[in-house]
Amino acid sequence: MSGFRFMRVLVFFDLPTLTNEDKKNYRQFRKSLVKNGFIMLQESVYCKLITSPSVEHSVRNMLDKNKPPKGLVQLLSVTEKQYSKMDFIVGEYCGEVIDNEERVIVL
Repeated sequence: MSGFRFMRVLVFFDLPTLTNEDKKNYRQFRKSLVKNGFIMLQESVYCKLITSPSVEHSVRNMLDKNKPPKGLVQLLSVTEKQYSKMDFIVGEYCGEVIDNEERVIVL
């Protein structure tokens, strides 16, 4: 796949947590994100670096498979260059987790 640039998949979600069932669905959805390599940017916003269109497709399938029955889940794919232009209005980037192309090993 020459020409593919690293991309980020951002997942935004707003899920109900009123009942015990809602809370269980929230926990299961969040665990599925973490299990599949997403990191939390802020509450209810998770991000993953992807390396190919097929990985993006598999991420979409995973989200569809693990979607909660209620609430709102949104997906946005952006290039690494677009992602790196993110402005921090309040707060700052926490670099404890290496989440960029330096972490990718090409075999």
